[in-house]
Amino acid sequence: MNSSVAPLQKLQSRSGKSSLFKQSVRRLLGNKLAVSGFVVVIFMFALCFVGPLFSPYTDNKINMAMMNKAPGLKHWLGTDALGRDIMTRVMQAGRISLTVGLASMVLSVFIGSLLGAIAGYYRGIADQIIMRLADLLLTVPSLPLLFIFGALLSEWKIPTDYRMYIVMLMLSIVNWPGLARMVRGQMLSLREREFMQATVVLGLRDWRKLWVHLLPNIVPLLIVMATLNIGGAILSESVLSFFGLGVMPPTPTWGNMIDAANNMIDFQQRPWLWIPPGLSIFATVIAINIFGDGLRDVLDPKQKR
Repeated sequence: MNSSVAPLQKLQSRSGKSSLFKQSVRRLLGNKLAVSGFVVVIFMFALCFVGPLFSPYTDNKINMAMMNKAPGLKHWLGTDALGRDIMTRVMQAGRISLTVGLASMVLSVFIGSLLGAIAGYYRGIADQIIMRLADLLLTVPSLPLLFIFGALLSEWKIPTDYRMYIVMLMLSIVNWPGLARMVRGQMLSLREREFMQATVVLGLRDWRKLWVHLLPNIVPLLIVMATLNIGGAILSESVLSFFGLGVMPPTPTWGNMIDAANNMIDFQQRPWLWIPPGLSIFATVIAINIFGDGLRDVLDPKQKR
């Protein structure tokens, strides 16, 4: 009798998870604003990562005869002060900006979820050390802290090829404390539930309790926070690059492309230098945040059904 009940319970559990997933997808598709944000995000990723493959100007050669040309049939978004195609540069810059946003999000989610889980599960001295470090980072505004890190990179003369990777690490250091506090709060709540008391009775090891029973229950929270963090990371990287403290030319990013229009003549008479990268930042960040809000409405169990 018991041997036949166990497979039935597993089948019911799988069907329940499958139906819950289908309900979540259906609710997400019913949110037209979130779907439109997702479509814009996919379009921007496709444009930036696939678009340059079809451009004849990917070599970024300097062409003084074509410098500061207005948009036309040959150059749809015009050219910059060195005669390079703006549209190609915007797509190539998007690769860097989106890569930095994604990579810093992955690092911050990994660090924040790991440290938050350790603090919430073990508590005691581990909780005190991790949370006091998080509190210390949270007391300092993130943007001035990033400016300090960026100024140190310039002072130490870090090569341009490596600055992108260091900027990823900088953004992850700034973003993990808030996520760690949220994960810690979820862990403190989950560890008192009945299913966790059952794991104690069964004598399961700590790593099994964490990775099999606790962390899967906070995956929806991590997905939502990861989605929202991408937009913030892209915006922070753009601000750093705009002020010359992030990724430096000749590596293009949306931020340092806007910084190229750094005088009144460019700002007033050559709007094609700064409007395309500015609109790219605006559209991408807004679309990611809209999609993240839709995900939160679907996946957050505290939201009203």
